[in-house]
Amino acid sequence: MPGYELALMLRAMPKPELKSTLTRISQAIFDRGGIIRNIENLGFRAMPYKTSSHSLVHREANYFIFKIDTATQAVVDLKEEYSRDVDIIRQRVYKIQDKVDHTCTLEEELLPPAYREEVQKMIELGKTQVNRFTYKFKYNSGLDYYPFQK
Repeated sequence: MPGYELALMLRAMPKPELKSTLTRISQAIFDRGGIIRNIENLGFRAMPYKTSSHSLVHREANYFIFKIDTATQAVVDLKEEYSRDVDIIRQRVYKIQDKVDHTCTLEEELLPPAYREEVQKMIELGKTQVNRFTYKFKYNSGLDYYPFQK
């Protein structure tokens, strides 16, 4: 299952209501076969600009980030369900990219260009292409002489 980050902005509410809302959000993920890896509370703070959601104007919100693993189709269902939830002001889902193993090639990159393996491959490729593509000027003017001075 691919990994996703679910960023949520929840309306201002007391802690018991907030707890029940987070439970409801989590249960929706579990019902669709998802796994919650981490829940990060970014706190209660003022929003950068006022936002209207479900015919209410919001100026402050609780910010949460859920790191989840779930199927792609379940993400579509979750977004649709959360868009109807009156406690959620805004939600965004971001796909987490798989980590690529980057090996350090600093020693190889510090070598002079003539000794680098990639440069030597490019030189060999250039030699084979120069021999294959030799360009000769063709006189296509219909004149029996070159009209410009050589």
